[in-house]
Amino acid sequence: MGGVSTAGRDPGLQPERTRLAWRRTTLSAAVAAVLAVRTALRAGAPATAIVGCALCCALWLGFLWVAHHRIRALSAAVRPPALAPRHATAAALCAVAMAVCAVALLV
Repeated sequence: MGGVSTAGRDPGLQPERTRLAWRRTTLSAAVAAVLAVRTALRAGAPATAIVGCALCCALWLGFLWVAHHRIRALSAAVRPPALAPRHATAAALCAVAMAVCAVALLV
């Protein structure tokens, strides 16, 4: 059995794909935050919806911060450093918490 040949591989493509994935995920989180704002601003929305909306927006800003730093790292270096565990944890927690907030706003 032969291994995968890396002779014709362009090492610049993987960081580009990763950078695009971060942007795509940030855009998805932005849509979730906008929908949370829309839900909270409806007439007759309870105060808990406003708090949930504010939390969702804060989580989006946290995710945006992590994504921005990662995108900059991917753009600046020929071989970007690995994502720090604390940044990976922060991104995952923001994404999960945003999903929980979105479900709470819908229920």
